[in-house]
Amino acid sequence: MQYVIDRFEGRYAVCEDEQGNMLHIERVRIPIGAKEGDVIFVSDTGVEIDLEVTKKRKANIEALAKELWKDEE
Repeated sequence: MQYVIDRFEGRYAVCEDEQGNMLHIERVRIPIGAKEGDVIFVSDTGVEIDLEVTKKRKANIEALAKELWKDEE
């Protein structure tokens, strides 16, 4: 299952799935170096950061923000 790390709260990473449902995952299960906004894949074997999807998501967000601010000028 795929999630986005929304934030860290104490011992947990608060993650959101594609339907907007929130899941708390113990921070020790999250790969070292993971940060807010990273896309992670959770399976029976563990948790992995999906670097390719994270990069695409970040680029899409930046493009949307740029377009939004373009309209403000």
